[in-house]
Amino acid sequence: MSHFCGLFTLPREPVPLKSIEVQLEVRDHVATVVSTLNYENKEDKPLEAVFVFPLPGDAAVCHFSATIGQTQIVAEVKEKQQAREEYDDALSSGQQAFLLEESEQSPDIFSLSVGSLPPGESASIRLEYVTELAVQADDGLRFCLPAVLNPRYEPQGASVQVTSVPASLVPYSLSFSARVSSPRPVSKVESSCSLDPLQYLNTEQTQATVKLAAGHKFDRDVELLIYYKDAHQPTAVVEAGQASAKPGTLMGDPVVMLSLYPEFPQSVMSSVASCGEFVFLMDRSGSMDCLTNDSEGQETRLWQCQGIYYDTLLLLLKSLPMGCYFNIYSFGDSYEHIFPKSVKYSQKTMVKALKKVAVMDADLGGTEILEPLKHIYSQPCIPNQPRQLFVFTDGEVSNTKEVINLVKKNSGSHRCFSFGIGEGSSSALINGLAKEGGGHAQFITGTDRMQPKVMQSLRFALQPAVEDISVTWDLPKGVSVTALSPPITTLFQGQRSLVYASAHWTGRSSKHLLCLLLSSVCRLTVHRLGARTLICSLEMEERDYDGQHDEGVKEKLVELSVQSGVSSSYTAFIAVNKGNNEPIEGPLVHRDVPTAYCCHFLHSPNKSSHIHTATHRLFSVHTLFDFSSEASSSRDADTEPKQPLRDPLLQLVSLQEASGRWVLDPALAAALGKTSEEVEKTKPALEVWATILALIWLHGFKMDAKEEWELLAMKAVSWFRAQNAPCVAECVEAGNTLLGCAVQRDVLGL
Repeated sequence: MSHFCGLFTLPREPVPLKSIEVQLEVRDHVATVVSTLNYENKEDKPLEAVFVFPLPGDAAVCHFSATIGQTQIVAEVKEKQQAREEYDDALSSGQQAFLLEESEQSPDIFSLSVGSLPPGESASIRLEYVTELAVQADDGLRFCLPAVLNPRYEPQGASVQVTSVPASLVPYSLSFSARVSSPRPVSKVESSCSLDPLQYLNTEQTQATVKLAAGHKFDRDVELLIYYKDAHQPTAVVEAGQASAKPGTLMGDPVVMLSLYPEFPQSVMSSVASCGEFVFLMDRSGSMDCLTNDSEGQETRLWQCQGIYYDTLLLLLKSLPMGCYFNIYSFGDSYEHIFPKSVKYSQKTMVKALKKVAVMDADLGGTEILEPLKHIYSQPCIPNQPRQLFVFTDGEVSNTKEVINLVKKNSGSHRCFSFGIGEGSSSALINGLAKEGGGHAQFITGTDRMQPKVMQSLRFALQPAVEDISVTWDLPKGVSVTALSPPITTLFQGQRSLVYASAHWTGRSSKHLLCLLLSSVCRLTVHRLGARTLICSLEMEERDYDGQHDEGVKEKLVELSVQSGVSSSYTAFIAVNKGNNEPIEGPLVHRDVPTAYCCHFLHSPNKSSHIHTATHRLFSVHTLFDFSSEASSSRDADTEPKQPLRDPLLQLVSLQEASGRWVLDPALAAALGKTSEEVEKTKPALEVWATILALIWLHGFKMDAKEEWELLAMKAVSWFRAQNAPCVAECVEAGNTLLGCAVQRDVLGL
C-alpha cells in the first residue's frame, strides 16, 4: 500500500504558527538546540493546532514549555497514554494544554498539539534537544536542522499523519543562529544554505557565531558542516550529576562521555581486502525521480544530473577486488535483483550488471525496504567472504524501527553502509541502519556529489577494521562505572565512536577525589545524551524479533524516560495551564500546521505518480553512453557500451576491465584526448601500455577527484605488477611525453 501521509492544507485555511526561531549551541561535537515556535490565533474561535515535524533521529528532547502572556508552563514527561488522556481531559474542561510526542514508528517525527488557544491570543512554545554531531568523510562535523518532511511510504498497518505543502507555500518564517565553541580552533563553517559571514569571538578562534541569511525558503534542510583543527584527538567529558536527583540514579551520579576518532597509519590505510560479498540495495521508488531546486533556485531533476546511480555503480563495480562476490537489488513497493544470488566478480558479471543498471528507472512505486532486506538476509553467507551491504534511499518510510530492528538482528553476519539521498531523508533510518549494522552513514543533499562519499564508504568496507575492542577504566579506589551505551565492536578510519558510562563511588574520600574531575556544566547535556543512548537500546530490546512487546522492558524504559526528562516512543511531554480560572468556551476548531516537502508530487494516492517534465531519469545513462552495436575488434560482448559522450573521468573508468587493466583501442585514445594514430605511434611493444597511459592520465589530470578513482587505480597497479613487464621507466616516460604530463613512476605505484 502506498499513499500520502495525511491531507494537504487548503490555502484558504489560516495557519496559527507564525514563526520559528532556532538557536544552536555547539560544544565540540555535541549540539544543544532551542527552538521557539510562535503561535497566534487570528480567528474568532478557539483553536487546536497540530504540527507534525522532523527532528534528528538521535535527538534527546529534554525540555518543552509554553508561555502565554506572562505565564510559563513547563511540561512533564509522562507515560504516553496517560499524557494523551490528560491532554484530552484538559481540552474537554476548557483548559489550555500542550502535548509533544514522538512517533512510535520513527524517532525522527514529532507531533506538537497546542490546545484551546483563544481568539486573539498568542503562545510561544519552547522546545529543547541535544544531539551528537556525525563525522563526515572530510573530518567535518555535520549538524542538520530538518526543515523538510517528505511524505513517507506506509506499509500495510502503518500510520503517520503528516500535513504537507510545497516548500514555496510554507506560511511561517524561520530564523537560525549558531554559536560554536571548542578547545580546538574552529577552521570553518560551511552550509548548503545561505549564511551570514562567520564571526570569531576570540583571538584563538575557538569560539564563533554564524547566522542563516534571511529568507530561507524551506526547500532544503538547514545543514552546517563544522571543521576543527586536530580533529582526531580523543576527548573525555565528566559531567556532575543533578543536585536534586537521588544518588545512585542515572541523573544523580556523574556521567562520562568518551569520544574515540582514530587515525590509522598510512601503511594500514593502503592495504585493502581482496574478498567480500558486496550487496547494493538501490531505492527505485517514485520519489527518487522527483523534481527539486538547485542552489540557484532552478527546477531540476534530482541531483542536477542524469544517471547518478549508473555513475556511482560504475565506480563501485570497477573498484571491487577480483575474487569477491556481488549482487544488486532495487526496490520500490516490490523488489528486483540482477542475479538470483551473489555471483563471483568477473568481467562478464560486471558488464551484465552495468547493462541492467543502465535501463533501470525510478518506477517501482512506494518505498518498501523491509522485504528486500529480508530476502538478502535469507541468503546464506559465502564462506570467507564477509557480507557488506550498501543501502541507497531517500528514507521515505514510516516503519523505521522495524527496518532497523531487522538490521540489528542480522548484525552478526554483515556490515551495513547507508546513504540518505535528498532533502528530508530520514536521519533516524540512515543513521540507524549504519549504527546497528556496524557501518557508516552518509547524507547527500543539495549540490553534493554522491560518488566521493560512496567511494569513501567502500574504502571503509575494504580496509581493515580494529576488532575485539575493550574499554578499561583506570579509576580511583572505590569508584566504578556502568556502561550506558552498547559495546564498541569495531573501529575504522573516519568513524567516531562515543562511549557513555555512569560513575559510582563508595566512601567519602573517593567521592571527593572524583568530584575534582567533574565538569562544571550544569545543563546535564552528557546525562541526557547518555539517557537517550540507553533509551534507544531499551527500545530495540523491548520489541523482540517477532514484533512482540516485553512489558518489563517497556516499564523500565518509561521509568528511565520520566526520571531523565528525555522523551521516548512510550512517553510524551504534557503541560496543562491550570492557572486559567476562566474556561475557554465555544467550539474548538482543528488546524493542521503544514510542514514543507521539497519535491513536486502530484496530488495522487500513489507515490510513484510524479510530475515528469524531463526525458531523463535518475538511472538513465543514454546521455553517457551510446548503445550502438558497433564494437572494435579488440572487444567482445562482455564489454560496456562505447563512445562516451560526457565526463572524461567516467569515459576512462568505463573502459577498465574487471581485472584492473585497460586495453588499447580507439575508445581509450578518445578518452585520453588523443587519436588512435597518436597513441599507436608511440606504443611500446607491451601489453601494459594502455594501463600505464590511463594511470598517468588519472594522476596528471584528475587529482581533484582522486577519492573516486583511487581504489580502481590500486587494482590496476596490482594487475600491472603481476605482469612483470620490462622497461617500465621507458613506458612511463613515453606516456608522459604523449599526454603532456610529468608524473613520476613512484607516484603511480609502479
